[in-house]
Amino acid sequence: MCLLPILSPLVSASTPALDLTRAARAEQVILTPAQQQQLHTTKRRAALVWHGSSAWINAVTAGARAEFAAAGVDVVAVTDANFDPARQVADIENVTTMRPDFILTLAIDPSSVKSSLQRAVKQGAKLVLLSNPIAGFQHPADYAGIVTDDMLGMGQRAASVLAEYSNKPLKVGMIFHDADYFITNTRDQAFAKALQAHPQLQLVARKGFVREQETSDVAAALLLQHPELELIYVSWDSAAEGVLEALRAAGRKDIRVVTHDLGVNNLLDLARGGNMLATIADQPYLIGQTMAKVALLAELQQPTPALTLVPFDTVHRHNISEGWLRAFHSPLPPVLQPFIATENSQ
Repeated sequence: MCLLPILSPLVSASTPALDLTRAARAEQVILTPAQQQQLHTTKRRAALVWHGSSAWINAVTAGARAEFAAAGVDVVAVTDANFDPARQVADIENVTTMRPDFILTLAIDPSSVKSSLQRAVKQGAKLVLLSNPIAGFQHPADYAGIVTDDMLGMGQRAASVLAEYSNKPLKVGMIFHDADYFITNTRDQAFAKALQAHPQLQLVARKGFVREQETSDVAAALLLQHPELELIYVSWDSAAEGVLEALRAAGRKDIRVVTHDLGVNNLLDLARGGNMLATIADQPYLIGQTMAKVALLAELQQPTPALTLVPFDTVHRHNISEGWLRAFHSPLPPVLQPFIATENSQ
């Protein structure tokens, strides 16, 4: 449901890294009511050219739609490339014929879509990117801004959650994304570095994975080699599902897990008091809102930040419904609703 599991492995070292230390914050990107009214004077159109489909993407779309609607902008196209770079190129070419004023997109393979996006920008579209930069693009000439997660903050917070679990010395295992991918690498590295500030947490084992389907076997091997483990970090939510599966198979109810992002299966485990300790969740609805704001400010010829970070939440057993609402701006899934009374009583 989150950003990371649905991204393509095509994004690699050829994609320029982002300097997160120089980024603006989402709360600094402000579009005033007067500016919204100013935009209302002319009919404008937006196209959302996405990489795939999921509840996470739906939330980004909903946030963008709400912000555009407040400024009188019609969303005339929402596309799903099904993680196929060639299909995304075709989607961009198709929406460009509609002459949109704004294009929001996450590039599956930035090198593939670069020339198509350049043509759209030359035609007058304001371009806002989700997470993945495009080599050679300059701000603000080629794009109005990039909006993404606070990756450093999320990794650091995951370490803090483990430190808050207990004051006694604890053995930690780390199951990290062993592929050249900026977003996951940044969160994982931030977690490992932050552990150094908590001497009671001893990182005794690290194992990598490339595909999330591998994590059950990776976790099983980790348990055999390090039965003393008490805490495990996993790169993202759906990858953590395999880890929880291995823990259940081994009868290890004593090991707690922290990960990133929100998924129903792991939230069920969290609500039931299982192996999940907490998850650090981004806010996709706010990502969509912020992307739209950046585009609209650029249309008004206002300065826009090259990079904007959206905040995150720490979701424990007691605040699942609150965390879900902030992330998705939608009702809690029915399967989780019976646990609302339980979490409120904790």
